Amino acid sequence: MLRDYKDSDAIVLGIPAGGIPIASIIGKKLNLTLDVLVVSKITLPWNREAGYGAVAFDGTIKLNQELIDSLGLSGEEVEAGIRETLKKVKKRVHIFRKGKPPLKLKKRTIIVVDDGLASGYTMLTALEALKKAGAAKIIVAVPTANLNAIKRIEDKVDLVYSPNIRQTYPYAVADAYKHWSDVSEKEVRRILQNS
Repeated sequence: MLRDYKDSDAIVLGIPAGGIPIASIIGKKLNLTLDVLVVSKITLPWNREAGYGAVAFDGTIKLNQELIDSLGLSGEEVEAGIRETLKKVKKRVHIFRKGKPPLKLKKRTIIVVDDGLASGYTMLTALEALKKAGAAKIIVAVPTANLNAIKRIEDKVDLVYSPNIRQTYPYAVADAYKHWSDVSEKEVRRILQNS
């Protein structure tokens, strides 16, 4: 269980924006340091809620090539999406980590938190970036997830905690919540400053 990491040297990293409020609660309950892991999905040109890949803070990019092919996205559309998402990630790193030293992740236990897993590509991208940074142990903690997303990431982490796993397709994280609202960048900054 996550409580096994209470008062340890593990660090809780929330993926903005929706993962930050949940990561904050986990960090407080476990008496662990909270920080932000900036990763953002590359959204479809016609649907900002759905994505075909993601970009991480260190420039790591993961693409769902099967989805790109099935949707018939052109190379130009994919490249434009990557460029736009890289800009968003750089902006968020500046906003959320301004003045902070780089994350020291080498040989650390990392608990990665998001508001849920739909396709799992945002988390896959985060995991690859964390491995490049030398994380010793990676635990994923999400309140809800699609079963296929869990299967996509489970062999890349040490543990996955998700109390609400669903098999529906298509799957939207918001559908698992009784009350859903998007978390603003202002709210993310407030939570990070108060942690």
